[in-house]
Amino acid sequence: MEILSPAGSPEAVRAAVCAGANAVYLGFGSFNARRNAKNFTREELAQAVSYCHLRGVRLYLTLNTLVSDREMEQAAEQAAAASQLGMDAVIAQDLGVVRMLRQVAPDLPIHASTQMSIHNLDGVKAAADLGISRVVAARELGRADLEYLCANAPIEIETFVHGALCMCHSGQCFMSSAIGGRSGNRGVCAQTCRLPYGWGGGPAEGHPLSLKDMSLAGHLQELERMGVASAKIEGRMKRAEYVWVVTKVYADALREGREPTREELDQLRAAFSRQGFTDGYFTGSLGPEMFGVREKEPEPKQLFAQARAAYEKGEGPGVPVTFYAMIRPGEPVQVGVEDDCGRVVTAAGPLPELARTRAVTEQDVEGQLVKTGGTPYRCAGVRSLVADGLAVPLSVLNALRRQVLDELSQQRTALPRRRHNPYKVGARYGNPRQEPKLNLSLRRADQLSFELLKQKPDLLYLPVEEISAHPGEIEQAQERDVPVAAVLPRVCFDRELDQLGEMLEQCRALGVTQALVGNLGMVEPARQAGMALRGDFGLQVFNSQAVKEYKRMGFVSLTASFELKLAQIRDLSKAVDTELFAYGRLPLMITENCVIKNQFGKCVCANANTLTDRKGVQFPVLRAFGCRNEIFNANKLFLADKAQDYRRAGLWAIRLSFTTENALECARVLERYRGVGSYTPNNYTRGLYYRDVE
Repeated sequence: MEILSPAGSPEAVRAAVCAGANAVYLGFGSFNARRNAKNFTREELAQAVSYCHLRGVRLYLTLNTLVSDREMEQAAEQAAAASQLGMDAVIAQDLGVVRMLRQVAPDLPIHASTQMSIHNLDGVKAAADLGISRVVAARELGRADLEYLCANAPIEIETFVHGALCMCHSGQCFMSSAIGGRSGNRGVCAQTCRLPYGWGGGPAEGHPLSLKDMSLAGHLQELERMGVASAKIEGRMKRAEYVWVVTKVYADALREGREPTREELDQLRAAFSRQGFTDGYFTGSLGPEMFGVREKEPEPKQLFAQARAAYEKGEGPGVPVTFYAMIRPGEPVQVGVEDDCGRVVTAAGPLPELARTRAVTEQDVEGQLVKTGGTPYRCAGVRSLVADGLAVPLSVLNALRRQVLDELSQQRTALPRRRHNPYKVGARYGNPRQEPKLNLSLRRADQLSFELLKQKPDLLYLPVEEISAHPGEIEQAQERDVPVAAVLPRVCFDRELDQLGEMLEQCRALGVTQALVGNLGMVEPARQAGMALRGDFGLQVFNSQAVKEYKRMGFVSLTASFELKLAQIRDLSKAVDTELFAYGRLPLMITENCVIKNQFGKCVCANANTLTDRKGVQFPVLRAFGCRNEIFNANKLFLADKAQDYRRAGLWAIRLSFTTENALECARVLERYRGVGSYTPNNYTRGLYYRDVE
């Protein structure tokens, strides 16, 4: 199992390697999920590649943010540069970026970022079909879920083992962007989840969204037995000393076939923690004990000083090499070296002379060849054949040792032969000119009224569980020629698929033939149910390349990211029908941990639960599939008076999304978007459609 360490600076690369990391991941340029880290220039990246490859360490580039159309060419240039410099893989979130990478650098391996929200086997298989060779699994998976993935996945599975935990499923958080204009999907998360919140209008005195850092330090042997390919440490924003301490604890324990000692666990806590650590997702122990905040603690000066001294002066574990030597009469002195990858380098010196006083021995030869100090190598053994009665100056053996090691270093740092192609935008699809359709998204069947159906919405979205539980309401809609599409859950673990499959069968029996899909792992269940694929916001459609990729996968419509401005949505190449969120509370988070149960000690999802921030603003918390939570924005998105603006965006449809509204409100909102009445929410927002998102 690979130990994969973070690096936000060249110093951190050295720290990770010297501590025993097998691989390092880092950012280069603007398109990575830690844009506020120092990151790397092209020259620093080239040096990092050479440094790591010489020492047998792989290097991965994080290109794991959403990229706009205008940025795609620059992202392509950075990806091509990384490939040319010899990076071992790229970590990506955006399917448009994945499509671009296959075009620009087809030989560069692609890893699916945890931001791609992959958490079940169908999601992993979908990633493999996209040409991805490794998936970073969701951090919310339990041991049984992860073991099932490892046992059945056609590609490698990587999992986080240490570092900060997001409250929301990665890649599905819009809280930072909706509230403060800083998008976590663009690498500048403001960590609004770490702030204090209260409940139901009460004072913001707790931290119900601030999880402790995770640590699977006691489960390394189990993860390796499962077949986890890579154990990932979070922390590109952390200092190099932190990287050294955490990497060394995990690398030493794994190499020695044990779990970290009590002293090593104390070092992890001293380096950084939020009131300790949690392994709650892995062990299935969800609850209030998983939460904590960063307390003011003195810096562990002695520990960090030891770390700094170790990586500034040391070379880490060293690359094991075996030397060979042959000294025979009448033949040049031969010295060879073989590394851990089977590379062999040989060199020949002068002819040995007959010994006049003292003959060279095998012990003499070994004594010179083991001297690898000051190099990244360590001698793992010497095999020599030395004839009797011959003399060879020790300086000759030293020179040959240096020569073979220098040539070996050149081979280890040689750039791979890869294909590289210029980035091409491809075919441009024009915008439709017709009036956009009006689609409705309901959260509950009781929001579906006679008044609503009388207005004949073009398409009605309902959660799959609501359709299966309320067949009568679905039949009423269909009798009025209002088609219904099943909304599939954004999060559905493998153990929940049987339940989902039964619901989909009930939907099909009711004549529902369309599915709104917001995760790669839901594509196959929808296909197996014989449903047409419509793309929800969870797919993160941020650029034209992503649109084309989803079209290739068979989607007939897509929802544009609500982190785009209207002008950017207008400029998307509409390879398939494109839909826009035009009304409703924007979803901010979907959480595996039930914050409602954590607060009240029992399931009270039916109540009007709201989180309250420091300004008294209240955010509704609703139940999601699988007893998860969804947190929604306090203010409703409202664009009824901006119809001229969204009509210019080239849309197939706009979507009115109803969450906390009652049936009467739903009907009134639809009337307003039909141009009737004067309904306006008490508090509303224009969303992000008119302002730049960082």
